[in-house]
Amino acid sequence: MDQTKIDRINALAGKARSEGLTVEETEEQKRLRSEYVAAFRNNLEAMLEQTYLMDEEGNKTKLGKGNHQVDEDRRCAEGSALSDSGGPCSGSCDS
Repeated sequence: MDQTKIDRINALAGKARSEGLTVEETEEQKRLRSEYVAAFRNNLEAMLEQTYLMDEEGNKTKLGKGNHQVDEDRRCAEGSALSDSGGPCSGSCDS
């Protein structure tokens, strides 16, 4: 997303706070915000595809969808009763 579109999002946000938006401006704001979120997600996914996790033995594992669950299950098997979020382990954890 180029800077002119980001500037337009900010201008519309300022106008919405100060005086309100027309129906056309509201639709433009919605469209630009959706485009911004899509670009943000694409950039984040591209960055995460280049991210690796390293375990205690120095083995690298490419970060991918589903790795979080594998790590939680491993901690459960090692005796940890809580997940990263602080809640109870999911999966095969009996604690």
